[in-house]
Amino acid sequence: MYRFRQPRRADGPSRATGSARGWRRSSQSLLNPRSVVGQMFLLQVAIVLLMAAVAAALLVVTVEHEAEQAAAHRSHAVANAIAHSPGVVEALRSPDPTARLQPQADAIVRDSLVDFVVVVDRRGIRYTQADPALLRTRIPYAQDLAALRSGRTITGRNVSEGRTAMRTFMPIKDGSGTVVGGVAVGVRLSSISAAATRRLPLLLGITAFAMAASTVGAVAVGRRLLRQTRGLGPAEITRMYLHNEAVLHAAREGIVIVDADGKLLLVNEEAQRLLGLPPQAQGQQVDRLPLAQPLTDLLSSGREASDEVHLSGGRVLSVNQRPLNGYEAVSGSVATMRDSTELSELSSRADAARKRLAVLYGASIGIGTTLDIRRTVRELAEATVPLFADYVTVDLAEPVLTGDEPTGREQELRRVVRAGADGEPPFAPVGERLALAPTPFLTAGAALREGTLDADLRAGEGLVPRYVPGFASADPELSRRVRDRGIHSLLTVPLRARGVVLGVAAFWQADGRTAFEQDDLELAEELAARAAVAIDNARRYTREHAMAVTLQRSLLPGASPELSALRAAHRYLPTASGGVGGDWFDVIALPGARAALVVGDVVGHGLHAAATMGRLRTAVRNLSALDLAPEELLALLDELVARMDADEGKAEGVTGATCLYAVYDPSSGRATFARAGHPMPLLVRPDGSVDTPDVPVSPPLGLGGAEPFEAAELDLAEGSTIVLYTDGLVERRGHDIDFGLDLLRDTLAGHGERDPEATCRAVLDAVLPERPTDDVALLVARTRRLPAERVARWDMPSDPAEVARVRAACGRQLEAWGLDALGYTTELIVSELATNAVRYGTPPVAVRLLYDRKLICEVSDGSGTSPHLLRAAGTDEGGRGLFLVARLAERWGTRYTRRGKVIWTEQALNTHAGEPAAETEQSLLDQWGDEEL
Repeated sequence: MYRFRQPRRADGPSRATGSARGWRRSSQSLLNPRSVVGQMFLLQVAIVLLMAAVAAALLVVTVEHEAEQAAAHRSHAVANAIAHSPGVVEALRSPDPTARLQPQADAIVRDSLVDFVVVVDRRGIRYTQADPALLRTRIPYAQDLAALRSGRTITGRNVSEGRTAMRTFMPIKDGSGTVVGGVAVGVRLSSISAAATRRLPLLLGITAFAMAASTVGAVAVGRRLLRQTRGLGPAEITRMYLHNEAVLHAAREGIVIVDADGKLLLVNEEAQRLLGLPPQAQGQQVDRLPLAQPLTDLLSSGREASDEVHLSGGRVLSVNQRPLNGYEAVSGSVATMRDSTELSELSSRADAARKRLAVLYGASIGIGTTLDIRRTVRELAEATVPLFADYVTVDLAEPVLTGDEPTGREQELRRVVRAGADGEPPFAPVGERLALAPTPFLTAGAALREGTLDADLRAGEGLVPRYVPGFASADPELSRRVRDRGIHSLLTVPLRARGVVLGVAAFWQADGRTAFEQDDLELAEELAARAAVAIDNARRYTREHAMAVTLQRSLLPGASPELSALRAAHRYLPTASGGVGGDWFDVIALPGARAALVVGDVVGHGLHAAATMGRLRTAVRNLSALDLAPEELLALLDELVARMDADEGKAEGVTGATCLYAVYDPSSGRATFARAGHPMPLLVRPDGSVDTPDVPVSPPLGLGGAEPFEAAELDLAEGSTIVLYTDGLVERRGHDIDFGLDLLRDTLAGHGERDPEATCRAVLDAVLPERPTDDVALLVARTRRLPAERVARWDMPSDPAEVARVRAACGRQLEAWGLDALGYTTELIVSELATNAVRYGTPPVAVRLLYDRKLICEVSDGSGTSPHLLRAAGTDEGGRGLFLVARLAERWGTRYTRRGKVIWTEQALNTHAGEPAAETEQSLLDQWGDEEL
């Protein structure tokens, strides 16, 4: 057996005696290498000696380094002072430099604590030297000569006659920077051993002090160990430790000891079992152990606790905790715990709380995963059925479903979700409008402003409460269906976000589950609050997305116009994410029965891309009215995009727009293509072969710079199909663009007779990726040719007399076409335009008539000047011809070609007017002449 030795009373001589005995026993332990104190003392002595040796080595190295640095700095400073001192240049250039410089060098050596000063001229001849025998000799160091020639300063070691010095050589320059000589200054290094010896006593003193401190510390530690072990020997301490271990691990009550820093000092087997701790838990921080948060907080705080209930690993523990400050312990706490899982009521409450936490956690990660309102409401139902309730109904205000904000005066809701654990609940179906009574929606009483709990619907009259949406008054039939289904408990909570009530959620409980409690109402309100925020976010997104889609649809063309030149069909598909993009297409009617096809793409998505697309499409339509060549139109569009970037403060062209513009002439069957960074077009010949025309590619719009845009002209057979598209059609994940292009060619091949609508459907079915990553625009046009018998052309010499001949020929051609009603007006138009071309234009002059949906008259010449509509005064003899042309024709205009210009007019074919009366013509002229200029 072991025993505790009682300490003596600390008064009188006994205290001194005990102190002396303690020091003596501590000294004996210090000299015993088997004791802990002796081993610690020997370790300290070894560490002190090692540190002293390291310090001595460092001292030598430090002294040597400091000596070199000081000598180098001093030699450099003296050399710099001599090289820049007044008169040294004049002394070097004097007849006898030694006479002037040697006394100064001796004074510098004496006063500046340097060992030698050598001044040389630019040839390296010494003029000052401590040894007179070396005067007028060249310096022997090649590095000094090199530094003298190059004008550099060098500093380094110099060993001479067994002595080491730091030597600096610096060139001497005159006022113009020319090297006239040099100066070498040397400082010998002091004895390293002497400097180290002067510091050695201090090092030895520090070492002796450290040895003494170590001895005193070891004795003090030994004395403290003796006091803490109460004078027990090693065998007694071991026996006591074994007994304590046996008692701790045999007890059927968990014991945990935690220090003030939250570290687990001791845990017995029972506590390890109850808490589910790993074997290596002892010594770890409590907050890093796999414990429930309340239990972790209790053990870390060290506060006093009595029979507190905590959950751990499915067990209910009764925990007591006391601080150790009153038991001669430094700090910390001891906790004891018992397994109280047999308390069924407490366990059921803990299980209910755990389920509520699980529901809340599932709702936090499951609600609001998308920005779709109906999907968000379904996620609320999925998160609560059947974990929280047996049935759920959610009703929203009508404006919420369309993206608008409720006004606060709605009296009807729309059923959005009706979910149940065992099938459809006996409530109104999804989509039905439900009246909310008895007050308007947002001004209803506490039934809507706050959640309500009906723990037992079968109590009293057994009627469904009036504030449930869909039941303006108590409904006995509904109550019967509710009772038949076994529904007995109800929670009704508002869906409120930013102070606005968006709808109502109702949770129903049926037989087989306990009725709702107040804690359940709080959980339902929390679920409704989270769902309301997600619904409100989805509502805002729905509103903004609808606005963006409306904007984009308004910027894209509607149905393709009816043209004689071609028959077109188009498709536009947004990305799978539903966002708006910047792809666009257009079919534009041009003068001369021609047509323009346009496909473009603005990189990016969102309102900015859609707005930019609208601006570019409008610009293309406006520029096409000028009847420009495709490459000229793209050049102007490129300048427009560059200006757009500059207006938005973008230093570089980052709009990222591409465009392909094509013009088709049905009279000649010729198509002209030009593209700016856009994918190449495809041509399907009437025989079904697919060609890829070699259309030169230019940089995207806004990045063209000085590079010209080029075009390609192709002759197309009647019935050829032009396929234009954006890159979203042929790009797909995991494949390069060639894969999509090959798939598109294979889809088009062999179907030259297919109409554009069928081609669009076939292409989208075969080529479109399952989930496109970009918008897709597709434009398909099948060409037609204007019959040769509907085209008449006459070349005119530059003779005014030829106008009458051509006018008569035009009249005969109109009679052949059966357009006698247009004969007089057409002859008048041809007469005026041809006369102007002969009089003001340059050869060659030609007149052409096209019989299409309208009668088109074209007069071309080689001049680049354009006619203008003028106001002729009553006294003017001319100036009214173009005015008459504008009044008689439906449209007129000018387009420029590579060889001049063409003035064209269009006349409707459904006119039945004959030749205009003379008074009509005169009245027009009189009306024009009477207007003020």
